[in-house]
Amino acid sequence: MKKYFMFIAICAIVTSCSQTGDQTKTEADLELFLDQIEKDNLSEGPVISSAYWIGSNFITFDSQNIVADYSKRYTLEALENSREASKYNEIKTSDSNRRQLELLKSSFVMPPPFDESLAGELSAISTKLEAMYGSGEHCFEEGDCYDLEAFEQVIDNSRNTSELLRAWSGWHEIGKPMKPMYMRMVEIGNQGSKDLGYDGLSDLWFSKYDMPAEEFLDETDRVWDEVKPLYEALHCHVRTKLNEKYGDDVVSPEGSLPVHILGNMWGQSWSNIYDIVYPDAKETNSVNVTKIIEDRDISEKEMVEYAEDFFLSMGFEPLPDTFWERSLFIKPTDRSVVCHASAWNLDPANNDLRIKMCIEKNEEDFITIHHELGHIFYYQAYNHLPTLFQGGANDGFHEAFGDLLTLSITPDYLNKIGFISEEEAETAKKDAIGLLMKQALEGVVVIPWALMLDKWRSGVFNGDIDESNLNKSWWDLRESYQGITAPSERSEEYFDPGAKYHIPGNTPYTRYYLARIMQYQFHESLCRGMGFEGPLHECSIYGNEYAGQKIISTMAMGQSVPWQDTFENLTGSRSLSGQSVINYYKPLKDWLDNQNEGRVCGWN
Repeated sequence: MKKYFMFIAICAIVTSCSQTGDQTKTEADLELFLDQIEKDNLSEGPVISSAYWIGSNFITFDSQNIVADYSKRYTLEALENSREASKYNEIKTSDSNRRQLELLKSSFVMPPPFDESLAGELSAISTKLEAMYGSGEHCFEEGDCYDLEAFEQVIDNSRNTSELLRAWSGWHEIGKPMKPMYMRMVEIGNQGSKDLGYDGLSDLWFSKYDMPAEEFLDETDRVWDEVKPLYEALHCHVRTKLNEKYGDDVVSPEGSLPVHILGNMWGQSWSNIYDIVYPDAKETNSVNVTKIIEDRDISEKEMVEYAEDFFLSMGFEPLPDTFWERSLFIKPTDRSVVCHASAWNLDPANNDLRIKMCIEKNEEDFITIHHELGHIFYYQAYNHLPTLFQGGANDGFHEAFGDLLTLSITPDYLNKIGFISEEEAETAKKDAIGLLMKQALEGVVVIPWALMLDKWRSGVFNGDIDESNLNKSWWDLRESYQGITAPSERSEEYFDPGAKYHIPGNTPYTRYYLARIMQYQFHESLCRGMGFEGPLHECSIYGNEYAGQKIISTMAMGQSVPWQDTFENLTGSRSLSGQSVINYYKPLKDWLDNQNEGRVCGWN
């Protein structure tokens, strides 16, 4: 997700926890300071966001220069605002003012030192890395070139292991030239973090959850321990089925899973191998949304309109005309763009909301569109707040609300929007295991991946991982958390993390872990609150005004209060828990345990 840029460059600031205060500062000075921040955000923010929009949608030498220049200038301004904010540490003021100051001081992702030369270098590196990913392609020989979308067509659909290995290896070539630039970016970012009072980037990244960083990290591990038995049972079953299809030479009956055969470039979703791991699906009447979209020739824009209708059914206001006029739905044929799906809040005061996505007419993108509009309607709900409060309660909330809707794309929902008949919906619901398996291959599989990615990045930030073991540590962590391995020997010549957008794009990933946990807590709370008594996987919040009001009131709080308060508003609880994941997938877990009897589960 592409957050509104002011939180990256204007308002996204870090600071020291120690007092640097000017003792002559008064609350009147503080009010003037915050008023000026608000004015600057409203006037400068939309221009900066437009520059980044152009940089992502028109990848050229000139557009990257413009983005780098904006980034450098407003990063320096942001750092200056951070230092000014720290002067008010000891001023007695309202809770609202205090929170705005803390947000000013704590939300920078990659701060340079307060040095124009280093700020410019960091900005240039960041811009270059993102452009390298967005325009990345690999040529095996002249005339035989592939970009990510072309490689993904192979990974997502082929069952030929040679083709899969070639596609996976080809895309991962793009990371090689990123390695020195990435390490230099980390070096500058660490220096900037320390200059502002943090131990480094790792300390900075995990100190923004309204609780001490160490306590927060303990919480993420605790919740993973609750979910892990479900993942291990799923992994065991998937490995058995892949071994039956490909044999011991490709898939060890007792080891980790080779990533290239999992139906996703990064192995973060296994939904494209559903037919392999759940052969019974061939004998059931599960809903094929891709076929429905193709048969009805539903356009890319119409796919987005279906997602908007979901929100309208719960009481949300329609999207503005500018959303439809300015968004990117179809990959252009005349230029390079960053196709990674993202939602943009370019000008909150004028509700200039957009998504940028190279939509393909299939079920996966139909679901992704619902997710992206979750971000868009979140923006719309909190755009009335002061600019410093225009954000998710924590960075996982935005993703959680996007993910929440995917749990409601049930057979009953597909019936209500006219995709299938009531009889077809009832038939589909009879195979609960098939439905849950399909969801788990994405919704459960992604959880350890989302946790390990920032575990790796944290190791790089704090120096436990250096240039001598960047790639080895990446695969060690993937094997430890996910039970996934590379399909071939990967030396330190490679930089495989660079083949995942969020590394060169410098986007924190813990938010996706939090989202995957919270979405199930949100779903269970809403379903029970609206009186639904059946299995959680059959519940859809589509058309329910109670659910809509709960979501709208929670979204409207933005980040004006600690995330635990916002979380409690929707769930009634102040703590994360993996139990809702377990509750949702209980029928599947029972089935997996039965299937896995006599099998050797786990991996070394």
